[in-house]
Amino acid sequence: MYDLKELEAFAVVIRSGSLSLSARELDLPKSTLSRRIRQLESSVGQPLLRRESNQLIPNEAGRVFYKYCNEMLVLAQQGSEALNELRENITGELVLRSHEAFIRGWFAQVAETFMTHHQGVNIRVHTQTQAPSDQADGVCLWLGDPGESPLRQELLGSLTQGVYGHPDYLNARGRPQNPGDLGQHTWVDLLGNQPGSPALTLHHSRHGIYPLQPPVSCLQFDQYCLQGDAIVRKQGLGLMPHWMVERRLQAHPGTLELCLPEWRGPSLPVWLLYPHGSLPRRVRAFLSHVRNSIPQGWCDRHAA
Repeated sequence: MYDLKELEAFAVVIRSGSLSLSARELDLPKSTLSRRIRQLESSVGQPLLRRESNQLIPNEAGRVFYKYCNEMLVLAQQGSEALNELRENITGELVLRSHEAFIRGWFAQVAETFMTHHQGVNIRVHTQTQAPSDQADGVCLWLGDPGESPLRQELLGSLTQGVYGHPDYLNARGRPQNPGDLGQHTWVDLLGNQPGSPALTLHHSRHGIYPLQPPVSCLQFDQYCLQGDAIVRKQGLGLMPHWMVERRLQAHPGTLELCLPEWRGPSLPVWLLYPHGSLPRRVRAFLSHVRNSIPQGWCDRHAA
């Protein structure tokens, strides 16, 4: 039976081609690393590496063995994780992805809170500007329509929207009294709401639906935080989720004002995306953690 430390040493040397670099990566003395390589070669009964131009490269036997070496290391890791599933502690690596609208502040806090309760988990967080097409082992929080996806889609709630501007901009340009007045203002938009695309609609409890075709945007962004920054810099009016504005106002009071408060834009659904089938315990635990952390500002999931 091969020693896992020797297999790991061999795999790292193959990838780096250098004993010095491999020793630093593994945090080992070069002498210890060399000894593990020699012991592995003794176990397999033949040399696996040769030196060429100051690099260590695999010989024919090394190339053949490297494939099986990787498979043995992967199986060992999977076996360790499977055994950890039987223990009370939740461990392993958790890959999280989040729509950019949630990544600053709220989602990071959710991930940090989870780690305080499960310190054996290693979390990697990625910002998403497009819905993921694959999520082999992890969770994605998404805002809006995720489109066609092989992932399971769980609706968490929805964000209502309204038209916002900076108070100084509104004092200078005037406050719109009805949706028709918006055509007189500069519009700060998100990419995708292009001229000629289906019109946005504003909703009123008594007056019904108003199809809104904003003027050609002088500024368009692919992120809500950048759109909000532009509105705060008095560049114009824009449609933003109320929940995001409320969080911004907690940190920067008085920087945004709701226009046409009785009119609201389309609601944006909030989704959890994750693989079908049996999930690792750490993924199941994080899904439960997110469900228990849904903000009060999100509408009931049936309202999306």
